[in-house]
Amino acid sequence: MARQKKPVHRVEMTEGKRNIIRQLLEEYDIETAEDIQDALKDLLGGTIKEMMEAEMDEHLGYEKSERSDNDDYRNGYKRKQVSSRYGSMAIEVPQDRKSTFEPQVVKKRQKDISDIDQKIISMYAKGMTTRQISETIEDIYGFETSESFISNVTDKILPQIEDWQNRPLDEVYPILYIDAIHYSVRDNGVIRKLAAYVILGINSEGRKEVLTITIGDNESAKYWLSVLNELKNRGVKDILIICADGLTGIKEAISAAFPKTEYQRCMVHQVRNTLKYVPDKDRKAFAADLKTIYQAADEQKALAALERVTEKWTPKYPNSMKRWKDNWDAISPIFKFSAAVRKVIYTTNAIESLNSTYRKLNRQRSVFPSDTALLKALYLATFEATKKWTTTIRDWAHVYGELSIMYEGRLPE
Repeated sequence: MARQKKPVHRVEMTEGKRNIIRQLLEEYDIETAEDIQDALKDLLGGTIKEMMEAEMDEHLGYEKSERSDNDDYRNGYKRKQVSSRYGSMAIEVPQDRKSTFEPQVVKKRQKDISDIDQKIISMYAKGMTTRQISETIEDIYGFETSESFISNVTDKILPQIEDWQNRPLDEVYPILYIDAIHYSVRDNGVIRKLAAYVILGINSEGRKEVLTITIGDNESAKYWLSVLNELKNRGVKDILIICADGLTGIKEAISAAFPKTEYQRCMVHQVRNTLKYVPDKDRKAFAADLKTIYQAADEQKALAALERVTEKWTPKYPNSMKRWKDNWDAISPIFKFSAAVRKVIYTTNAIESLNSTYRKLNRQRSVFPSDTALLKALYLATFEATKKWTTTIRDWAHVYGELSIMYEGRLPE
């Protein structure tokens, strides 16, 4: 692979940033730095307007599209000049017929909003609960907001989520990881456990990218085929390796959607599932023996290690090694690669750091009020986590070179 020149600037570009820039260029006729400032002012003004629209909904008790017997109703907008981080700007404040509406995001007679933009972004990106956001607004601005108001505000990002879930993807991904985290979600008064399936890709430049997040509770070959076909519809033509746990139907779906793709069982999950029912007193020794299998120099030595470990531990834990033999066809692909490539494939460092961000949501919320609320929180948590993704996978040039030889002609030059 040709050696790439380092950019002269220090700004790290992510795919998310590139998409935002492309959209800005399409939406605004940007030619100068001043044009960029004007575009950002316009976006900030639009965000504040949407928040005040939600405030008006709360004040009147109904939304624009709804009918109501309330004798108070919307009465246009009033332009207001305020100061922001981007200079002076005009915002549109919704009005009601009785003039009883008291906006809180930008209060009456307030002329300076220079810190509001950053506060809004911070609250949204951290994926806090509606109660936490309400408390934060009260702490910062000194006024109370209902949880329903916060929910209405966060609903404004649903079109952004839809755009993100439908954005075009790269044609080729060398490696894809699929993992699941489970959450409690209220559904018609009943609390159910739903899985959030995260698909994380390593692109040809060696950078991590969350491709999609889906929420479901019915794993099957049909379900996974629809997920993989969605990736194809968004532009993905080839995937070299998909690394996942033993998700029901995933193997069959990969064969149907991407017949040339290798399915690799996630070794971390494989080891965890083996040790799940092993007492603490034996866990360390058992884990050390398992390591002799997946770190073997080649498949023949790995099979020999598998026999030794099985003979040693089966008398004490009869079913502990059964999954290794049953799933060997999905475990064995790693043995054709060097240690550097194996480390990228069978370790889950790439996705574990992301999962730690998602797990915080479980600590903040015992139950999500709906699957939509869960999706909003995951979307915002994703952008919070991916801010730190500024470097490529370690030793990516070596890994890419080996994959290029192993899968000749399937990776970009």
